[in-house]
Amino acid sequence: MSSNLSSAGAPRRDPADDVPALARLCSASGAEFASEVWSRQAWLSRTEELPGDIDELFSLDAVDELLSRRALRTPFLRLARNGRVVPSTSFTGSGGVGARVADQVIDDSVLRQFADGTTLVLQGVHRTWQPVGELAAGLADELGHPVQVNSYITPPQSQGFAAHYDTHDVFVLQIAGHKKWRVHEPVLDQPLPTESWDTTAEAVRARADESPVIEAVLRPGDCLYLPRGFIHSATALGGTSVHLTFGIHPVIERDVVRSILEVLETSGWRRSMPADWQPGSASGAAQIQAVLDDLAEALNDVDVDAVANLLHDRRAAQQRPEPIAPIAQAEAAASLKPGDAVRLRTHLNARLEAFGADPPTLVASGGRRIPVSVQERPAIERLLAGHTEAIEELPAAGPDDALELARRLLREGVLVPVV
Repeated sequence: MSSNLSSAGAPRRDPADDVPALARLCSASGAEFASEVWSRQAWLSRTEELPGDIDELFSLDAVDELLSRRALRTPFLRLARNGRVVPSTSFTGSGGVGARVADQVIDDSVLRQFADGTTLVLQGVHRTWQPVGELAAGLADELGHPVQVNSYITPPQSQGFAAHYDTHDVFVLQIAGHKKWRVHEPVLDQPLPTESWDTTAEAVRARADESPVIEAVLRPGDCLYLPRGFIHSATALGGTSVHLTFGIHPVIERDVVRSILEVLETSGWRRSMPADWQPGSASGAAQIQAVLDDLAEALNDVDVDAVANLLHDRRAAQQRPEPIAPIAQAEAAASLKPGDAVRLRTHLNARLEAFGADPPTLVASGGRRIPVSVQERPAIERLLAGHTEAIEELPAAGPDDALELARRLLREGVLVPVV
């Protein structure tokens, strides 16, 4: 596959970039999806209702490339047969002389397993196949929730997993072959990550015996949205089936509550409970009530911006930004000139943070904090707006200052050069 990166690390323009990521996976409008579909109902979109070419996104050839030439290791591949996960030792081994890697995928072992009816699961495809990674990153930006992608490759007439539900939302995009899907209403509404389907296995099996809300054959280019908790199973029909599952891991209200408590914990709540502490007694209950009263008062004054920043940084750490070419980018930074142009690295989720009179800090992905000066703040605010900027036009005390700022942010992986 040819790379989508230029020699300096900036992505080449793709016509599909003009299409919102959600529109490539769902026929509902963005507004309709947000108000009527998201976390509420399953939604089937047919290929003729969706833009884009799936062959440009992923294919059977891409699967073979990953399995045979990319030196994948576990857990980037797992296998399932008759609803059970196959031990990784049956399809991995030494990377050969000098590699000192004991768990690389062995392609001929995978071949034998697949020919014998085993389903292959390529995990983290957003990290191993760039077009998929770009679409996943765009979807994460639009939905505001982290996204990861797996691919399921199923032999003809095979079912990889029994009826189950996921604890995250998914878009299932059929890439090759045909697969029959049966979808049922949840037995548990919006399950938490700790409430996997095997905790309610008997109820799941009973629900799967009922009439489905969706029973359909997905063809290449069709896409099915399933909110977390919706029970589903699928069987490949008449040929090898490949589909991509875009898993959306939603931030839920409990995550917000936990973040509020984390912020509150930074400003007090250090005193020990009394020496005669007996939580089960009447006096203990009164002491708990006193803490609740203090908590209720503190909640009225909670720093909402601090909570928002905590949630923002946590999400940013879960979603990788646009890939860059480290060597080419370092060379571009070293040879940078005032007339050159730069832009913010996409999907970076960077923000500018200031504490009172202290100098501001640029917070990038993974929670990295990059000190910047007050004088550099106007230039950084322009760059964070996401526009391409000529270095000589950035607000700064002088052209050398703007050039040095751009060079430093290129080396930090915050900016990329525009070629």
